[in-house]
Amino acid sequence: MLPTQDHICQLRMPLNIHQLLSKIDQILVHQQIELLEVLTGFETNNKYEIKNSLGQRVYFAVEDTDCCTRNCCGASRPFTLRILDNMGREVMTLERPLRCSSCCFPCCLQEIEIQAPPGVPVGYVAQTWHPCLPKFTLQNEKKEDVLKIVGPCVVCSCCSDIDFELKSLDEESVVGKISKQWSGFVREAFTDADNFGIQFPLDLDVKMKAVMLGACFLIDFMFFERTGNEEQRSGVW
Repeated sequence: MLPTQDHICQLRMPLNIHQLLSKIDQILVHQQIELLEVLTGFETNNKYEIKNSLGQRVYFAVEDTDCCTRNCCGASRPFTLRILDNMGREVMTLERPLRCSSCCFPCCLQEIEIQAPPGVPVGYVAQTWHPCLPKFTLQNEKKEDVLKIVGPCVVCSCCSDIDFELKSLDEESVVGKISKQWSGFVREAFTDADNFGIQFPLDLDVKMKAVMLGACFLIDFMFFERTGNEEQRSGVW
């Protein structure tokens, strides 16, 4: 059966990220392996596939930074991350400003802004100072605190996943998590291409789901990004 004109128009329409997030409770994020980076250690723009629980790619994320920033600032670099649908149209933008990478300066902690659609802020992820735990606060577009993310004391593991728990503001209940998934010895040793799983309640506000996606990318850069032969863990205490 040939597609009708209405079907063709629907296929050409951008996939609204709010509509997609309202129907799911899990996102998979797979970073692509960059051959040039593996062979030379020369830092390239990060690229990610964003998939649903069935493993179907629904979005593609690509970092937009210049060569000097990537290779001079390393994992602490400011960046713009553009999230595109399968037709190459930008549906979401993440903006990470340059911040201090040391926990000794709590006045200048990490932050990322989530825009969906691009140019329209829907929330923020702000690092919360703590002497021994990686902690973040998820905020709405008015910068009002909504949820917390708490990671393990030591962000390092072998042959197992690393969980950053999504908690209520009082940190009494766990409602979801961001998991850095173990990718195998070869991939872990020779690349910084990481896999993540994001889980949240199905009825969670779609804006907060988008903010959780932004938190996943910030966590990747802070704790699992490597430059050259040195692993950069700017948020590790």
